[in-house]
Amino acid sequence: MQLSPPGPRPRVLHVSQPVDGGVARVITDLVRAQLAAGTEVTVACPAGGELAAAAEALGCDVRTWHATRSPGPWLAQEVRSLRQVVREVDPDLVHAHSAKAGLAARLAVRGRVPTVFQPHAWSFEAAGGVTGLLALNWERLAARWASRVVCVSEAERRTGRRSGIAGRFTVIPNGVDPERFHPASVETVRAGIPLLDGVDPAAPLVVCVGRLCRQKGQDVLLDAWREVSRRVPQARLVLVGDGPDAQALRAAAPESVLFAGAVTEAVPWYQAADLVVLPSRWEGMALAPLEAMACGRPVVITDVDGARESLPPGQGPRCLVPPDRPAELAAAVAELLLDPLLRESLGHQGRRYVTTTHDIGRMAKAVAEVYRELIGTRPTRSTRPRGRNTGVEATECRESIHT
Repeated sequence: MQLSPPGPRPRVLHVSQPVDGGVARVITDLVRAQLAAGTEVTVACPAGGELAAAAEALGCDVRTWHATRSPGPWLAQEVRSLRQVVREVDPDLVHAHSAKAGLAARLAVRGRVPTVFQPHAWSFEAAGGVTGLLALNWERLAARWASRVVCVSEAERRTGRRSGIAGRFTVIPNGVDPERFHPASVETVRAGIPLLDGVDPAAPLVVCVGRLCRQKGQDVLLDAWREVSRRVPQARLVLVGDGPDAQALRAAAPESVLFAGAVTEAVPWYQAADLVVLPSRWEGMALAPLEAMACGRPVVITDVDGARESLPPGQGPRCLVPPDRPAELAAAVAELLLDPLLRESLGHQGRRYVTTTHDIGRMAKAVAEVYRELIGTRPTRSTRPRGRNTGVEATECRESIHT
């Protein structure tokens, strides 16, 4: 799908600090679709992780952008280095993903190039106290430097509006590739996973895929697991992923909990599961439930932003629980583990819903429409100078950064 009429190919710069997990997968899917449409695509991100490797494998131009996860005294240097990337790439549009890239990119560009900001869950929901207030005030201020704010769910958009962020919003739900994420025989898949050697093949298996951190709520799931184990003694839980909470979670986990660590491919784990659980404390619209449903697996998720929009109509009463409520989470998980026919029905419903509502092609086309609208307001490359003095003018690039 072309972003503009025939002529110079549009040039898009994606900026991201996260290089693994859901944000990286969304960017990779967009890069794949945009390259296929003839767009010139560059990704600026930290070295290492799956994003740079995946983008390079697709033939994308990748620029190393040294950026830490949180703001700090090094932010000024991160913004300066990103300005340099913008000068070199001379993009027609900058697409900044998640909080840190959204902060640095908007400071670097300041509206001189059409800029899309995609929060992938609001940063002020992640932090409390003074840090949360600072993040909220920044988002309110920086809205003027975003040509468009792309939210992955209507609930995420409402949260932004309710919090006083006055940007131009577009809602584009997350999508997954139903050919990559597809149903498979549980028995066959489990037989190929070494971690499950010695586990009773008939044991109900619950899988949680996500970074091991406070956001994803694996600590709540471990609290709930005690009651699940009491009601379904043969059940096993697998936590797939790595992160800052890994050591604490391992120390708190009973023997019926297995840790897969970071994996290059989560598909077999979804396919091996009887039930996939994501007990997040906040989200925009999590990818894991969509991926699990595309694999024909039922899910239990917390009722945070994007959750209700992720589920087929009618599944909410059984599959949604409040965040930070281990007793209610345990009840929902145990009920489904004890009802295989219901799990099978929910899995079929989920697969149909994802393939018709959350297909990756729909997401890519919607993003392309936003790009087309914004790039249409920018002078064509043939009518503007190229090089160090374009995009972010040299005089502006010499400005100091006040943060």
